[in-house]
Amino acid sequence: MPMTPHPLQLTRRSWIAGLTGLILSACRPVTLLNAVIPDKGMHVHRNIAFGPHRRQRLDIYQPRDQASTPHPVVVFFYGGSWDSGSKQDYLFVAEALTSQGMLVVIADYRLYPEVKFPQLMQDPALAVQWVREHAADYHGDASRLFLMGHSAGAHLAVMLSLNPVYLAAAGLSPAVIKGTVGLAGPYDFLPLTSETLRAIFAPPDQEWQSQPIRFVRGQHPPLLLLAGLKDRTVWPRNSINLAQALEAQGSEVTLLTYPNYDHVDMVAKLARPLRGNSPLLQDICGWMAQHASA
Repeated sequence: MPMTPHPLQLTRRSWIAGLTGLILSACRPVTLLNAVIPDKGMHVHRNIAFGPHRRQRLDIYQPRDQASTPHPVVVFFYGGSWDSGSKQDYLFVAEALTSQGMLVVIADYRLYPEVKFPQLMQDPALAVQWVREHAADYHGDASRLFLMGHSAGAHLAVMLSLNPVYLAAAGLSPAVIKGTVGLAGPYDFLPLTSETLRAIFAPPDQEWQSQPIRFVRGQHPPLLLLAGLKDRTVWPRNSINLAQALEAQGSEVTLLTYPNYDHVDMVAKLARPLRGNSPLLQDICGWMAQHASA
């Protein structure tokens, strides 16, 4: 069972001021969490169109403390089993990354059943194209552009990095990506285990094209793959198998695993109230800093 589409709940997390019983979902709004996320450190630019469709909108989070040089840019794609999710639910991700000096873009994209794969790849590619053209307007450095995603969003980010046809349709190539970060992503998840997934990735004889691992060729942006070993929603073997395939082809890849993290932890641990002594944010930003200066 590589991926189950129903929400996974995280309970009994102790956070600030003795508040307990917080319920988080990787695929549903996290209003309670975002309500305590500080936004004083960033300028927020909401609902910027990168296409005509109502879901072709993105939010930009710009560090308020402007550096003398433009900021590295991170485009983040959220999860939700390719059929749910909303950019405003990920304020906590934006705060984490802007606190480390990143210009952060979180984009909505059309979902199933409105679109199926491979049409699902069109909006992420268009969002990257828009960011490449406009990052400088927000003190961002488009030459230091990173993609990042969690769960289904990691699938989108990694697929853009490995299969060049999707960015090519937007007039780009994976060479414009400085590096890609995949959090608990599905990259090698055949056979499909639900009717919904079979509908999203139909027809059956083309399902293989939905698998990022099938497009490893050796010339790709550097990848950072992160997985929680207690994840039972997207099995860690997805990240492990992809890392092994990339290494075998001579591609640059870093695999980090977290023994006590489940699927939700792999994004929730970025949030300031839940961060604690988690190494997740520093692992990601340290890797980005290394590749941004390369």
